[in-house]
Parts: sequence; structure tokens; C-alpha cells
Amino acid sequence: MNRRRAPRRISLSQRRDAPAGGGGGGGEWRQRTEEQWRGQGKPQVRQGEEEDERREHHGKETVPRGTCQTMCPARELRDRELQNRLHRFELLAGTERDRRPRGDPLRAIKEYSRPAAGKDSTNPTDLRPPAVLLKTVCYLIDDIAASPHLRPWTEVYNFAFDRMRGVKQDMIIQRVSGLNCVAILERTVRFLIYASFRMCGEPLRLYDPRINDTHLQENLSWLLDCYATGTGPHPNQEEMQALGLLYNLGSARATQHIMELPKRLRSSPAITLALNINRAFLERNPVRLLRLARRLNFLQSCALHRHLVTCGRDLLLIYSHGFSSRNCRFPLDGLAQLLSLDTPLAARLCQAHGVVVNQDNQLVFSKAAFTEPEQGKLHCKLYHNIVATKQRNLSVGNIIHG
Repeated sequence: MNRRRAPRRISLSQRRDAPAGGGGGGGEWRQRTEEQWRGQGKPQVRQGEEEDERREHHGKETVPRGTCQTMCPARELRDRELQNRLHRFELLAGTERDRRPRGDPLRAIKEYSRPAAGKDSTNPTDLRPPAVLLKTVCYLIDDIAASPHLRPWTEVYNFAFDRMRGVKQDMIIQRVSGLNCVAILERTVRFLIYASFRMCGEPLRLYDPRINDTHLQENLSWLLDCYATGTGPHPNQEEMQALGLLYNLGSARATQHIMELPKRLRSSPAITLALNINRAFLERNPVRLLRLARRLNFLQSCALHRHLVTCGRDLLLIYSHGFSSRNCRFPLDGLAQLLSLDTPLAARLCQAHGVVVNQDNQLVFSKAAFTEPEQGKLHCKLYHNIVATKQRNLSVGNIIHG
């Protein structure tokens, strides 16, 4: 049976490149093809790179750059004057009692505004460049937060908190980076840590610790990312890394971040102390933790103070099991010294956990009697004296500026 051999299929490129005579076309085509891969491939790759560069350059051009040289854009100041929405910290002196007070261009600060549909938040005249943003934050610290004349501090905090959110909003829109970004974030983190201590125990309508914590964690995360990706120098990195760990004691993510730092930075005194305190917290060794905490400075103690309630509870739980005996007595003064509390406050803490304080100011521990305090009955404000004694002559401005 004869089988017809199927004709060999020739590609379109072979037909196009084959010579008119038909002989020896395959070798020439192959040679020309190899030359194209060797010679023309590079220009094609280079052309693709140039297109990527143009696209990247075009993307950079689309990032808005602020041109407003004042802390509050003129249009916003005018609108808020007409709507009577100026804060009393922003009013022009002498117009406070007017039906429509005027704003002081040197005191008015752009407020935070939520993104909304149809609202253009990228107008360069409404955005402040990084240098103006840093100047705004310094003004909020020196003339608002640290002012001895502006009271109550709950109002000072809420004003500064809102205006710092506005600063952060301008930074995000402009994708601010570099040393100015780091300087702003460092001051913002210190302010929020200090506020978490000073505002602790205030009514929820005046201070929400969860909102403060959320913004603190966001700014801290952004700051640590700047340290990791920026060129520096960053002379305050040791301080801020330690504050981040002390504020997030027991966090696996925070601990892992510290352990991945360069050895030179990880072995610095502040970070070493923070690591030791974190280890004591994870091991539930409150006695060692409290002893190490005495070596912390004021702002570091502010970062730690929200964990002191848990630390005191663990100490009483351990002692309630370790000294649970009818005939065993523990001096109240000794426990107060361990907790760095005054004797009346230590007695109040013990009673809230079901530990009996007898007439001789001695503690009667019992593992069966230990109880958890009612929610809201005991909070970290009990421990504020431990932190407040470390402030000494430090002003609020010095604390936040570092």
C-alpha cells in the first residue's frame, strides 16, 4: 500500500526569507535568525527598559507636591471662618467675642478631613510640603502640648491629635519620605506614648485609648519601616526601637523584629534592657520585670505602664499559690516595695484580688480566695506614681522632642 508523504509545512517567516531560486535558503534563514537574537535582542530589551523608566517617571510626576507655605491653607481658613469652625487655639487675639471670630494665620492649622467622593485632596495649594509639616508638628508640641497656659490638657490633646492626623494625611498623599518624614514620625510617636500615660483613666468621651493605640501602632510601624529602608543617619533609632518593644510587650511580631536588627543595634543598652524586660514578661516573672523597670527613663516607663496591671496581677497570683497557708504571713510593706507602690495602694490592689490584709498589715495568701477584680474597678492609673516620679524636671516639650 502506497502512502503519500505529507508535504513539509513551511512557516510564513521561512517563505518570506527564502531566496527566489529556492536553494540553500534554510541555512541563511537560520543564520539571520541567530543574528537577530544576538544583535537585535538587546535593543528590544533596552527599549522595554526605557518604556518602564518612562512609566515610572510618569508615575512620579502624578504624585502631588504641596505648595502651601502656611500651617493652614488660605482657602480652608476662609471657609472655616465663614462656618464658624475655628478652634479657640486658632483665633486671632481680640476677636474671640465677635459674632464671627477671625482666624490667626500664624496659629491656625489644617484640620483632618475624611476622604469623600468628589473631593479633591491632591490640590497642591492645599498640601503642605515636608518642611512645613515638620514646622507644624513642632508648633503643636512647643506652643500647644507644652504650653503651661492652655488648659485642660484633655482639650489640648484632642486638638493636637486631630491636627497631627492632618499632617499624616498630607504625608501619605505626597508619599513623603526621608529625614523630614522620620523627624515627624518620631515626635508623633513620642506624643502618643506620652498621651497614653497622661490621659489614662479619663472618660471615654474625652479620650479613647483604642483610637490612640491604633494611630500609635500605625505611626510606629511606618517609622520602623523608614529605618529599615532609609539611608539615615538615624540617631534616635535605638530609642524608638526600644519604645516599640516596651509598648508591645509579649508581642511575637515585635520580638521578631528586634531579633532581626543588626547585632550592633540589638546589643545597645536601651534595646538590651527592653529585651530583658520582654523576656521577664513572657516568662511571667513579675518580680524581675519590676526590678528591671526601675532602670527605665520617663518615656520608656510611659510605654511600659499599660502592662503594669497585668504584672501586678501575675505577682499576686503567683504569691497566692506559693504562700497559700493558714500560718503563713507576708508583710504588706515588702509587697509594696516590690510593686513600687505606696502601702495604701498596695493594700487596695490586694483587696481587689481577694488577698486578705489583717490588722497588723500582713497579707494572708490563699489560692482559693484569689479573684479577678471587676472590670473598671482597677486600672493602670493606680501605678501612675511609679512613672510620674521619673518625670522630675522634664518638660513636655523636652519629652516629645527627645
